Amino acid sequence: MAELLVPRRFCGPPSSGNGGWSAGALAALVDAGPGAGITVSLRRPPPLDTPMPVTAAGGVTIASLGGAPEDDVVARAEPTEAEPPLADPVSPEEARAAEASYAGLTFHPFPTCFSCGVDRAEGDGLRIFPGRVADQEGAARVAATWTPHPSVCEDGVATVPTTWAALDCAGGWAGDLEERLMVLARITARLDALPRMGEEHVVVGLAGRSEGRRTHTSATLYDADGRVVARAEHVWVAVDPADFR
Repeated sequence: MAELLVPRRFCGPPSSGNGGWSAGALAALVDAGPGAGITVSLRRPPPLDTPMPVTAAGGVTIASLGGAPEDDVVARAEPTEAEPPLADPVSPEEARAAEASYAGLTFHPFPTCFSCGVDRAEGDGLRIFPGRVADQEGAARVAATWTPHPSVCEDGVATVPTTWAALDCAGGWAGDLEERLMVLARITARLDALPRMGEEHVVVGLAGRSEGRRTHTSATLYDADGRVVARAEHVWVAVDPADFR
């Protein structure tokens, strides 16, 4: 039986896993072909440093806290033919300039987040700081640069969980994360390639619709030549801040 384990380094909130990294780690265990889309639903905050048994049946891969797989489910993954929407590209120069307006520099609900936390050191967290750029057909858009560090790479490219993490928080900041606390509930990602170590990339987040407690967003990762490396679509759910203190 396989296991999913989220080391503390890859936290989102201080006591649980970064949603993108955790989802990507489970997605890496899914039996799907190269470039296949995978949807991961997060049923509860992924615990840190806790081995979670992983089972697969009927095309569905489940990580749980133990016991029968239907009990205490943490995350559920399955292949999909869905195509996450593309956020229009942003030049590296514009993305670097936008980082100065990153809302998380003023207030950040989870400053130690592996993906976008301002308290993470270079080479420890990804430090993806997406700031506002021009809207896309009336939808808010944010962008930031990201250069994969050797500590998150294997064989010259970023790992699959790290790539999913890079696609995570840009969506949240494109949504209404400034106005209310949200956590990732579902992410669908498609990786065309893995980001190359030491190469500057651009992450673009795009706002979507909101329905009650749920907010829909998407994100696209571009390489230095403006080619799409990976894309994702997210569903975020508003939560009580007291649950994450």
